[in-house]
Amino acid sequence: MQRHTGRDMWDAEECQSPRMGSVILGVDGGASNTVCVCIPAAMPFNDPLPILSRTVAGCSNHNSVGEDRARETLERVMSQALLKARRRRSNVCAVCLAVAGVNHPIDQQRMLDWLREISPSHVKLFVENDAVAALASGTMGKLHGCVLIAGTGTIAYGFTRDGREARAAGAGPVLGDWGSGYGISAQAMTAVVRAYDGRGPETVLTNNILDFLGLASPDELIGWTYEDQSWARIADLLPVVVESAESGDEVANKILHNSVGELASSVKAVVQRLELGGEDGKYPFPLVMVGKVLEANKRWDIGKEVIDCITKHYPGAYPIHPKVEPAVGAALLAWNAIASELDGDI
Repeated sequence: MQRHTGRDMWDAEECQSPRMGSVILGVDGGASNTVCVCIPAAMPFNDPLPILSRTVAGCSNHNSVGEDRARETLERVMSQALLKARRRRSNVCAVCLAVAGVNHPIDQQRMLDWLREISPSHVKLFVENDAVAALASGTMGKLHGCVLIAGTGTIAYGFTRDGREARAAGAGPVLGDWGSGYGISAQAMTAVVRAYDGRGPETVLTNNILDFLGLASPDELIGWTYEDQSWARIADLLPVVVESAESGDEVANKILHNSVGELASSVKAVVQRLELGGEDGKYPFPLVMVGKVLEANKRWDIGKEVIDCITKHYPGAYPIHPKVEPAVGAALLAWNAIASELDGDI
């Protein structure tokens, strides 16, 4: 298969798509997949927002898949979004990449330099951590408040109105993203191994996880784990853990209760450092909740438990469950940043 560079792929759009209106690309790159949306620059704030195209590709976290593969994924998802929207690269006026693994100004600058290499010179470019886009998805592109992401990984990220920012967690599974889908699932797998060799209590997680994976014994779980250590693959066991907890299993319930504490502590650390709740914790601020871990189940609602834990200390926090996905949040970040520079047709 012929491999195309970023410049080749953008050139393809120049040749194949007719010239139409100016657009903005928003990209959300998480631990599991990468989503790109294309929105019109001359965009009325309607509900729902006008989305010209949406494309999905694999993981673009350079810490997970390496820099070359991450960039290839980002190139592909952006070029496909332009093709679906029938736009040229010359129509792009701004791009916002919000990608997991951008944890330091050095990461951010490296990504900006690469993006500049493959983009037309007129395009405004923005690079953020994926948590920033998740926050923007709940605040319509305004950076104020705190976001909690709990999907395959987890992070809490916050901004004050004057631009100060802080984060907690988000260091990846090796350094303990407890409370994430990966963290919950890894603890469940550990509980199965401990029960099997007599170091821990019996748990229905053993039969439920083995049945889910089609394995015959906990011995086989070890081989399954190390043949492919993808974070997302292990995080896919989350529904099994929740189901086991809802059936009354003490071990599974303990794992979920501990995860609630971990997630709440991440948010409280950010809120405290930024003083988002004011001196008495009652000052209102948005708390954006994003990720599959925080979705309600039959009897276990991790998101609600986390909110209850936070509002005991910070009653001013008001939870927001975004109506749009983080990729749209990324596009809105770019839109807000350049709105004053755009033509009078906005």
